[in-house]
Amino acid sequence: MKIIHTKDELACLIDDYKKAGKVIGFVPTMGALHEGHLSLVRQCKKNSDVAVVSVFVNPTQFNDPEDLKRYPRTPEKDCALLEPAGCDIAFLPSVKEIYPEEDTRKFDFGYLESIMEGAKRPGHFNGVGQVVSRLFDIVRPDKAFFGMKDFQQVAIIKNMVKQLNYSLEIIPCPIVREESGLALSSRNALLDENHKKNAPHIYATLKKARNLAPEMSVGDLKKWITEEIDSNPFLKTEYVEIVDDTTLKVINDWNEEGTKVACVAVYAGKIRLIDNIVF
Repeated sequence: MKIIHTKDELACLIDDYKKAGKVIGFVPTMGALHEGHLSLVRQCKKNSDVAVVSVFVNPTQFNDPEDLKRYPRTPEKDCALLEPAGCDIAFLPSVKEIYPEEDTRKFDFGYLESIMEGAKRPGHFNGVGQVVSRLFDIVRPDKAFFGMKDFQQVAIIKNMVKQLNYSLEIIPCPIVREESGLALSSRNALLDENHKKNAPHIYATLKKARNLAPEMSVGDLKKWITEEIDSNPFLKTEYVEIVDDTTLKVINDWNEEGTKVACVAVYAGKIRLIDNIVF
């Protein structure tokens, strides 16, 4: 595995691979890697000739400076995990390398960024658009792999790919969970013992909700999910939404066409966790 820090060095490598007709696969990450990320890397390697993984904590997608400061950074450990997972190139750029000057671009994701994460984290998806487009320009992948835990982000990235006319395939991959059911996230490392022990209640509630859906209206089920999560003293719901899996349109009636997904954001102490389940 090659560890690269500059975009010029990476460009030379990618040029060589492309001249040789190799398919470039890409997994963008913010590091603090876990089995969820590694499953994306394995999927990338299985479906591409060359697996490129970036490790970069992107400042423009944090609307809370404390959250940015707190975000775990473990580059050496990350590189040790990447090689056995099949990564060919680990790209660990500095902020200056990604943003030689301030990125002032404004993306218009319309309705997609007006709900859930978009509503609660103003500017977050614009930052995602900035960094992912920068990384796509640098890596020039044929395929890019994203985890479905960040369900809304996948829709945003697909939209950005259309807007900017990128000729690459976005491949969503399933959520990976701990045995307890807790969705794997780099933020889990920040949970104290009590919050870590109680956080699996989030997914347990979503699974129960899926079974209750035929018996309750959409509004009643959302209320039930909120109350059920909040009945745990270590958890506090920020939002519960049930949306169409493609358009992210909020569902008000089970008879509406399309696959429904329940999405939640929950605070476990100061740590904000997101999860979703397909109904």
